[in-house]
Amino acid sequence: MAPQREWFEKDYYAVLGVASDANDKDIQRAYRKLAKQYHPDANPGDAAAEERFKEASAAHEVLGDAEKRKEYDHTREMVANGAGPGGFGGGGFGGGGFQNGNFQFDDDGGGLGDLFGNLFGNGGAGGFGRRGRGRSGTAGPVRGQDLETELRLDFLDAVHGVTTTVNVTSDASCSVCGGSGAEPGTFPETCPTCQGTGAVAVDQGPFSFSQVCPTCGGRGQVISHKCKKCRSTGVERRKREVKVRIPAGVKGGQRIRVKGRGAAGRNGGPPGDLYVVVHVHTHPLFGRSGKTNLTITVPITFPEAALGTQVKVPTLDAPVTVKVPAGTQHGKTVKVRGRGITPAKGDPGDLLVTFEVVVPTKIDDEARAAIEALADGLAEDPRQHLGV
Repeated sequence: MAPQREWFEKDYYAVLGVASDANDKDIQRAYRKLAKQYHPDANPGDAAAEERFKEASAAHEVLGDAEKRKEYDHTREMVANGAGPGGFGGGGFGGGGFQNGNFQFDDDGGGLGDLFGNLFGNGGAGGFGRRGRGRSGTAGPVRGQDLETELRLDFLDAVHGVTTTVNVTSDASCSVCGGSGAEPGTFPETCPTCQGTGAVAVDQGPFSFSQVCPTCGGRGQVISHKCKKCRSTGVERRKREVKVRIPAGVKGGQRIRVKGRGAAGRNGGPPGDLYVVVHVHTHPLFGRSGKTNLTITVPITFPEAALGTQVKVPTLDAPVTVKVPAGTQHGKTVKVRGRGITPAKGDPGDLLVTFEVVVPTKIDDEARAAIEALADGLAEDPRQHLGV
C-alpha cells in the first residue's frame, strides 16, 4: 500500500484530537464527535464546517484502518526524520546528498529503486527511475469519502427489521455528465502531453524523475468541452435519498454500513461507504436486555402474589399465560423462553417478565376490615432479623 501525498502534510491524529497511541475506540469516539459537530446537514452553507468534516473523514479513513494506519505511522516517522514527498533530507538523501553517484537501482526491482517506487506509489510526484525507465505518475482514481448520518427508528421496526431511506447531502456523480466531466455527447480525450500516463519524465543527470503532467494534472485525460454543471469535476453536491436495510434486532447506537453509498469518487475512483447510526425510540411496554431478550413489567395484586395465580402477558405477537407462584415477591422475574427478539441470524431470545406487587392507595371500610383481619392472622414478623 503506497502512502498518499497528503500523509506527508497532514497530522491526522491532530485532526481528530487524539494521541498517536490512541486505541481504536478512542479514534472512533473522536471521529463520531467531530462528524456530528461539523456534518454539512447540521451546518448548511458553512464552508469551514464542511472542510472540517472532510478533514475528519479523511483522518478516520486512514486511522480507522489498521493497515493504512501502520503505513501512515511509518510515513510520518520518515517525515520527522526529514523525508518528504519531494526527497529526503536537506541534500536529497538523509541530508547528505549523493555520494559520488554510487546509488544503484537493481534490475530486479530491489534496492532503493523499489523503496522509492513503493513509497511514492510507483512514481508519482517526485518519483525515481532509471533514465528511459521513468514510472507512471498518474494521479489515478481517488476513492470517495465515507459518510455518516443518523436514523431514528420505532422500537418495533428495530426489533423486526425494516427497509427505509435516509437523506444525505454529499458529493455525487454529476447528474448531467454522469461523472465524465464532459458535456453530454462529448467524451474526455487522451492527454497529448503524457499520452494518458498522467506523468512526464524530467531528466536530472544520471536519473530521470517523473512528475505530474502539467496539462492534465495527472488524470491522463483532457476535456475539451467541459460540463457546465460540475465544471468538469464529474461530481456535484446534492441531496439524495439512500435506501437502507435495517436488520432485525438492531440496537440503539449501532452503525449500519451501506457499501458504495458514500461520497462519489474522483478520476473514476469508487464511491465511499455510508454509515448509518441508529437511534431507537422507547416502547410503552417492552424494554431490551442484551441483544435478543425482551423485558416487561407486569403488575399483580397482593392476594395474587400471596396465593398465586395465572396472568396474561403481551408479547411481540400473541399473548401468553404466565404462572405467578404463591408467595411471589415484588420484583421477581420469570423467563418465557423463545418469546423475545428473533435476530436476522440465530435463535430468538426470551421474554423476561418482572412482577410488580401493587399496593392499593384507596380502600373502603370493608376492604380495610379484611386487611386488618389478614394482618392479625399473619404470625410472621418480616423485621425480626433487624433485632430492634
